Amino acid sequence: MGRGLPGSISGGVKRRGLPGAAKEERIVVLETENAALHLKLAEYQGLAGRSTSEVLQLYSAHGQQQKLQRTSVVTQLHGTVKRLKQDLKRLRSFVLELSKDFQRQSKTYLYQILTAVQGIQLENEAMQMFQIKAFDLEQSLQEVTERYEKEKQKRRALHNSLVELRGNIRVHCRIRPLLPFDAASGHSISEDRQRNFPEKVAYAADDETVLIKCSRPGHASINRTFQFERVYNALESQDIVFADVAPLLTSLLDGYNVCIMAYGQTGSGKTYTMLGPQLEENFAFSIEDESELGIIPRATQEVFRLLSEKPPGSYWVEVSVVEVYNNEIFDLLAKDNYGKVFGVKREVVTTREGKSDVPLLMHETVENAAEFLHLVNKGVQLRVRHPTLVHAHSSRSHLVVTLTINTIISGDNFGTSWEDEQTSQRLNKEVSCTFPQKMRENKSTSSSRASSPTQLEATEKLKKVKTRLQLVDLAGSECVGMSGVTGAALRETSYINRSLSALADVLGAIAEQRSHVPYRNSKLTHLLQDSLGGDAKLLVMLCISPDQKYLTESMQTLGFGTRARQVQRGQLKKKNFPVPSKAK
Repeated sequence: MGRGLPGSISGGVKRRGLPGAAKEERIVVLETENAALHLKLAEYQGLAGRSTSEVLQLYSAHGQQQKLQRTSVVTQLHGTVKRLKQDLKRLRSFVLELSKDFQRQSKTYLYQILTAVQGIQLENEAMQMFQIKAFDLEQSLQEVTERYEKEKQKRRALHNSLVELRGNIRVHCRIRPLLPFDAASGHSISEDRQRNFPEKVAYAADDETVLIKCSRPGHASINRTFQFERVYNALESQDIVFADVAPLLTSLLDGYNVCIMAYGQTGSGKTYTMLGPQLEENFAFSIEDESELGIIPRATQEVFRLLSEKPPGSYWVEVSVVEVYNNEIFDLLAKDNYGKVFGVKREVVTTREGKSDVPLLMHETVENAAEFLHLVNKGVQLRVRHPTLVHAHSSRSHLVVTLTINTIISGDNFGTSWEDEQTSQRLNKEVSCTFPQKMRENKSTSSSRASSPTQLEATEKLKKVKTRLQLVDLAGSECVGMSGVTGAALRETSYINRSLSALADVLGAIAEQRSHVPYRNSKLTHLLQDSLGGDAKLLVMLCISPDQKYLTESMQTLGFGTRARQVQRGQLKKKNFPVPSKAK
């Protein structure tokens, strides 16, 4: 095919009529080109054959490689499976061993649990037995406690009967709590008494015993007890204190005079016990919080409650308020020409019957407790006060509040019951005709009452019986070095201490049954002569501070109470007075 190409070309050249030399040259060129093309064709054919072979070789090599790779993967998989089988075998062996160990431990724990359960059951049984025993002991303790309380009440009742038969003075003691001002030290207090933190030395060992326990460096240790009819600890409230006072008020309506006085050092809680909390801006006592009310407002309310059981119109109540200041008596209800309350000096005298009396003393008639307390509050605001290092509002006078019950009864019916309706009607009619007009209008009256001859004839069959309740808030005994007072306050302190000393002397003379009792050594004892000398049931409320700083003053107060408790005045006098059956 290739060989025929030049001929065809040359034939074509001839037909075209090219020149001879040029044709030859053209033929040579073409033949040369043809040869070159044949060479290239052969070369390309060779290359094509070799490429096919190489491709086959490459394909064959790739297949072998894939085969080798598959073989390698299978080999690796076989190795992995073998290893996994070995691991599984080891795992099965481990699980088997673990299961055996778990079974062994489970048996051990189960045994321990069973043992513990049995132990708990035994303990529960023992606990139940103990609970039964504890319950029995609690019941026994409760029964013993109830019997003890009953026996204590019986013993106290017998003791009170003995006290009444002997005419002894009842003595109660109240220990106040530590207060913020106890931590403050005054500049006049000696170094051994100055401390930043108060230390308690006075305790209520029980409801009848005060324990003084103190140990100071350089001083002898003190461990003493004092016995009284009742001892109140720092946590006992005003309600509890009054609960022991209330029975005396029934005695008041049974025909006995009653006197309750608070004795103790300045700042020991006397005024709080007797009146309750005081408002600092005007020194009036607060009656808003009834739980904080003291003995005076509570006693007034109780007296009027008891009086409400009497026939209306058969009695009237009077109040007087005096203070003893610098050994002088001042009437705190006396008024000036403009009707303003103004303290007026009064004198105390002894009547022909041997009784103490204050002529011209103002007695205000009151119809209820609110009126009574209103007048007492007026008098309290006039009371002299002066700040000291011990107490910022220290009372510098003795306050004596007197509630007098005037009862009109028929002379033919002494000892009859107040429940007798006919007697009550007759008494009401007679009293309504004979009571002074000022009484019915609730006006002020003087202690020196007088009746006209006509009234005396109309009331010759009537008897007027007076019973008196005296409530006394004594000024506080003081150590001058402790209180730090000077000038006029020092003079006040001197009078206070002398009057309290006179009170102790009177009680000492009565206790020793001396022929002469020095009532007139002080206006205070002269004023309280009837109460101290045996004409009244007398309760002394000792008030002490638990702080070691006031140890000397507390010991003096407890000593006073101990001496007062030893006083025997004989059987008390009872007014010829019918006993209200409802008051029993």
